[in-house]
Amino acid sequence: MVHTFEVLVDIKEYADQANSAYQCGTSRYEISAESIEKADGMARVQARTEHPKGTEYDVRVTRLLK
Repeated sequence: MVHTFEVLVDIKEYADQANSAYQCGTSRYEISAESIEKADGMARVQARTEHPKGTEYDVRVTRLLK
């Protein structure tokens, strides 16, 4: 059975390798998946696609929507 989960991903992106300055942000996703584990993985892939310069991705499934 497929459920819809709300998943938040905290993303840390560095400006460049020579500079230690970074930006932090959070992206929210609604992921349809069969389990929390699959929703976690799908959100991580989507965040990496949208933020390819990200160096850290902290994924957390926050609630079941449907």
